[in-house]
Amino acid sequence: MDVISGLWQGFAVALAPVNLMWCFVGVFLGTVVGILPGLGPAATIAMLLPLTYRMDPSGAIIMLAGIYYGAKYGGSTTAILLNVPGESASVVTCLDGYQMARKGRAGAALGIAAIASFVAGTAGVLGLMLIAPPIAKFALSFSSPEYFALMALGLALVSLLAGHSYLKALLAMLVGLWIASMGTDLFSSTSRFTFGQMQLLDGIEFVVVAIGIFAIGEVLATVESPGDAQTLPVPKGLRNLLPTVQDLKDCRFAFANGSIVGFLIGVLPGAGSTIASFISYGIEKAVSKHPEKFGTGVVEGVAAPEGANNAETGGALVPLLTLGIPGSGTTAILLAALVLWGFKPGPLLIADNPSLFWGLVASMYVGNVMLLVLNLPLVPLFAQILRLPPFVLMPGILGVCLVGVLSAGGGLFDAGLLVLFGVLGYAMRKLDYPTAPLVLGVVLGDSMERALRQSLMMSQGELSILVSRPISAVMLCLAAVILFLPVIKRFNRWRTQAIDTSGDA
Repeated sequence: MDVISGLWQGFAVALAPVNLMWCFVGVFLGTVVGILPGLGPAATIAMLLPLTYRMDPSGAIIMLAGIYYGAKYGGSTTAILLNVPGESASVVTCLDGYQMARKGRAGAALGIAAIASFVAGTAGVLGLMLIAPPIAKFALSFSSPEYFALMALGLALVSLLAGHSYLKALLAMLVGLWIASMGTDLFSSTSRFTFGQMQLLDGIEFVVVAIGIFAIGEVLATVESPGDAQTLPVPKGLRNLLPTVQDLKDCRFAFANGSIVGFLIGVLPGAGSTIASFISYGIEKAVSKHPEKFGTGVVEGVAAPEGANNAETGGALVPLLTLGIPGSGTTAILLAALVLWGFKPGPLLIADNPSLFWGLVASMYVGNVMLLVLNLPLVPLFAQILRLPPFVLMPGILGVCLVGVLSAGGGLFDAGLLVLFGVLGYAMRKLDYPTAPLVLGVVLGDSMERALRQSLMMSQGELSILVSRPISAVMLCLAAVILFLPVIKRFNRWRTQAIDTSGDA
């Protein structure tokens, strides 16, 4: 069956009234789940999975997939308005999205996030439809050494998030890696850095660290100077509530960047949308004509990570549907759902069940349109949150943070950790330490350590395996160049100043 006839059959399935209803239910629930930090699409799909057992499989997979990619849309809302990342991939959106809100451009930030999500999400579905089999075969060439190199490349991009001090960014990243190492070692079953606390044996949840560092730290900084705490500027008029034509022009490369990077990273099982959003943001900053403005509220800094975040969904479905390999917790639950309904994901899934595959693909086109129509009209409503005075908004943020931690399965101990990381985030702000590198270290630390130790097990302890494989060697070399580039630039600046000084003398 060719692509055109397959897609035609898929739209016949997706546009059936009952499947349209399930698609809307899925994307709506996904948006709500994305807005609520800590809940996540994986937990939501797991809770709803038993209810789908007697549903038609096409309608059920359309709804569950809608929750998956719909959550990517919703995660940017609290990141932009409250500096509370709804999920790990929304951390990068906080950097420029919240700063845009502080400048009175919350509407434009929310609008560009929705448009970038639609463009990149549609591109991801297009990639799933056209080039899934060959891309899936390429993904199979990735093993533990390549994944370690990919994580190293993601951590090397800390140099692009450094702000004023590269050294402070590296120190923050190392603290993040240390936090990620807390808990029980999966390989030796020994506890590390638990300080005698049984609750730390399972490690520290990302949501506790991210919400504490970003949101609680912001609240403490605001409470410190109540006289300076003013209501955030609210955009007035329709022109200020949506992105301008110039914003769209500025984001042309960001849309393409996010779409390509997000899809390619998503195809790699285990890479995830977080590293896709960080890499996309790093590329956008590296090629920008004004890189010094990133982190101060530039629209490209919202479009690139949000695009990568959503394009990753289409990429993540490639190994799931064509190879039967889940790349994340959410896709693992989707795999369980397919098996529960009697399907066998793999190379024969498309040929044996064309209506299921093409119906899912077509529904993702429809779902992305639904999400755009659903989110853009809500921009003015969301922007009104900023009208709340600080003495109302700040307790509201604290409430959202607490709900996020509790919904992630945490108890009073995690609530205490939330306060602890909030104090750490406040201290980092006072001492001018960037917070994004620390969160990046927490997100990637566990996966990076696992990939390294699996690589050493493959090579019986020889580190040469990391550079003897072409793909990992290239990525490690690129990571080394990115890490040492600021040092080289500083040395050249020092050398030029020394030459100028000696010439004047």
